[in-house]
Amino acid sequence: MQHYYSGRLSQYLLWLASLAGVVGLLAARSLVAIAPIVGVVAALANPHLRRAIPLYFRNGAAMRAAAIVVFLLLSSLYTSEWGIWRHELYRGLTWLAVPLAFTLAVPLSRWQRLTVGSFFVLGTAAVGAATVGQYLLDPSSANEAIRIGQNMQAITHIFHIPFGVMLAQAFFWGLLLRRDALAGPALRWALLAAAVVTALTLHILAYRTGLVVFYVGLLVYAVWLLARRHRAVGLGLVLLLALAPWVAYHTLESVRQRWGTTVWDVQQYTLGHDINNYSLARRLAAIETAGAVIGQHWLLGVGPADTHAALMAQYQWHDFGLKPANRVEVHNQYVEALMGGGLIGLGLLLALLFWPLTRPTLRRSPAICIFIVVQATAMLVVDSFSLQIGLNLFVFGYGFLIVARERREAPNVEG
Repeated sequence: MQHYYSGRLSQYLLWLASLAGVVGLLAARSLVAIAPIVGVVAALANPHLRRAIPLYFRNGAAMRAAAIVVFLLLSSLYTSEWGIWRHELYRGLTWLAVPLAFTLAVPLSRWQRLTVGSFFVLGTAAVGAATVGQYLLDPSSANEAIRIGQNMQAITHIFHIPFGVMLAQAFFWGLLLRRDALAGPALRWALLAAAVVTALTLHILAYRTGLVVFYVGLLVYAVWLLARRHRAVGLGLVLLLALAPWVAYHTLESVRQRWGTTVWDVQQYTLGHDINNYSLARRLAAIETAGAVIGQHWLLGVGPADTHAALMAQYQWHDFGLKPANRVEVHNQYVEALMGGGLIGLGLLLALLFWPLTRPTLRRSPAICIFIVVQATAMLVVDSFSLQIGLNLFVFGYGFLIVARERREAPNVEG
């Protein structure tokens, strides 16, 4: 009972939920579903829960996450795909459970937050290194697969797109966590090594989405350094940005294959050739098709649950010569939000992403800024929330960084 009344039980449960969430993202999918439940239990274990409840409704980040679920509920008034709608509502509970945990449970200590962040960075690097080891067992076959547009999944079977985003995120967080005063020399060296491993993994495996967000993140960081008059470091980073892709292209066969495949892929779409076997070309066709749907439903969209049906119906009018099995979804979260929710749905997404940058205290946090830059960039080339791991990756980071930061700035109610 002493642990309960002191708040340590609530805090330890939230810590356990956070660590379980990281393990779930990296390897064990079952823990992804369990972690939010443990987080809610941590909230219920707060001895000052009654006084903490108003904090949830005053937490802007938590309310913006809840607005996603509210809009989904309202879309029931015009949805036609009830089975999908119910499934999306079930998935949407993550938007409520994770922010609820980080606002109502006793906040993690600084040391606990460092362990969760380090666990994510070191775990992602370990999975990346193991995947590279698998690649090196037969690089010629892997490069041939890249040549025809295929990607190597992580050794723990994480889909290559969210894994690439995780690698990029881990690179930046590893460098940021090294600066924490609580990190000892051994941990700092381990985090530096992990950052190097994640960057190498992205290049060796030629993860297209991961490399895009990686270099955009580096560019934003270089601009940030130059704006603060760190000219030498900023200009050095700009030079690195210019040289690194060139060096990677001339030293890594996987990068050369990926670049050639990408250019050829896009050309098939622009020249009007048969695009059935070309990934990027099919994505461009999907965006053009979605544009026609958006033009007809620009205010409220067709409903988040109806986007697939609306897209497939529009393909009936103009199919680009695609076989039904090759008519893909839109790989762009902004277009997906606009198609499913119209201007209102897109507005909710943009507020969720960028509103934290209007708060000076959040804007000054490098970890939050990097998280937003990486996720916002990734959403240009992938519909992050359509994949369960992409949704969980975003919501966990959003709760751990943004919701929790607003919670820590709130008045202390734990006594």
